[in-house]
Amino acid sequence: MRLIKTKTTIDFLSSGRRKIALAISAVLVVVSLVSLATRGLEFGIDFTGGILLEVGYEQPADLEQIRGSLSNAGFEDAQVQLFGRETDVLVRLPPQPQESSESVRQRLQTTLESGGQNIDLRRVESVSAQVGSELAERGALAMVVALLLIFIYVMIRFQWKFSAGAVAALAHDAIVTVGFFSIFRFPFDLTVVAAVLAVIGYSLNDTVVAFDRIRENFLSLRGVSAEDAMNTSINEMLARTLITGLTTLLVLAALLVLGGESIAPFSIALIVGIIIGTYSSIYTASATALALNVNPQDLIEPIKNPELIDDLP
Repeated sequence: MRLIKTKTTIDFLSSGRRKIALAISAVLVVVSLVSLATRGLEFGIDFTGGILLEVGYEQPADLEQIRGSLSNAGFEDAQVQLFGRETDVLVRLPPQPQESSESVRQRLQTTLESGGQNIDLRRVESVSAQVGSELAERGALAMVVALLLIFIYVMIRFQWKFSAGAVAALAHDAIVTVGFFSIFRFPFDLTVVAAVLAVIGYSLNDTVVAFDRIRENFLSLRGVSAEDAMNTSINEMLARTLITGLTTLLVLAALLVLGGESIAPFSIALIVGIIIGTYSSIYTASATALALNVNPQDLIEPIKNPELIDDLP
């Protein structure tokens, strides 16, 4: 049996700090929901429908000149960004309902070559608005199903109070990450949906590891309150949590800086999600379980045949 340990290095879950963390989380979630309800998201053509072109230039591309040429040719609201190297350009256009795909392709090639450069039109993709609407619905459904399956998994592995804490933390992470895109008007496409789902998986892994240590300390420490046992567990896992988060953020920062504009929304979503997920795995998940009065008795299986105890000598 382990020695009783009632003091921890950092008191994460005292009543006062839990209230501050709850207030911060509530403000973040409310601001995110208000922004989503009033401003919405800057959906990419994956959801709104439109045309996507990948163009290769022989010389470094002048994005401002390309935008001006497209605007003069009647292609309004065109999004032009680098795609990896300075000679690779990604062009996104809103739907062109009055023209066929082949006509749009030819007019675009003529417009882009008007600057005197030869171009390589590598890829042209068209997405209808109906398909985009279906993708938006399926993306939202994927998040809901993921949270439901996670609730069931954590409930089976631990206990329903832990499960409620895990799902509360994951919902918090998803809402704040998506709300961040709404507030700052970053483009929101399928890669961002994939990033949000990845954040849910990352945060879940962090939360389950912490819950494993909490369960171990619940059963091994004696005479310690649930709050102290959780504080001990979080401090024991703190180095692992910080090292994992920082090394992941270093990789994502490199991806954001070197990956080009097209990969930036994906990188930003993961960076925001991991920062918020690290915070929520320490505070939101454990604080929710404590609010539901979780205790060591919740993890002890009841005796199936209590009458047998009376027969013992």
